[in-house]
Amino acid sequence: MAVGTKDLAPEQLRGLDDTKLADELKKAKEELFNLRFQSATGQLDNHGRLRAVKKDIARIYTEMRERELGIGSAPAAPKAPEKAEKVEKKAAKADKKADKAEKADKAEKADKAEKKAKKADKAQEADA
Repeated sequence: MAVGTKDLAPEQLRGLDDTKLADELKKAKEELFNLRFQSATGQLDNHGRLRAVKKDIARIYTEMRERELGIGSAPAAPKAPEKAEKVEKKAAKADKKADKAEKADKAEKADKAEKKAKKADKAQEADA
């Protein structure tokens, strides 16, 4: 069982980007400083918390080093809403073009069918 804060489990650390990871490291170091200060003045109630914060700092450093070495990777940034909108607009345009082309094909086939019908009518009139 891992000791430390629950929000700094390795799974959560992998989900953080580099700047948030650095912020978490800074917070953990500040907390460790405060705990050491409390310990020196005799005000520390929970000595196990020192160990937990040290482990959290170690987890953060481990994740940062893994990313540096290419073992781990930062989470992919979500697509910006603007890009998603552009992609949707392009898809809509492509659908409209496909619909127009389909309608044109249907109209062309209808024209050909009409021409054949007229030729057949003329042929029948000529035979009669």
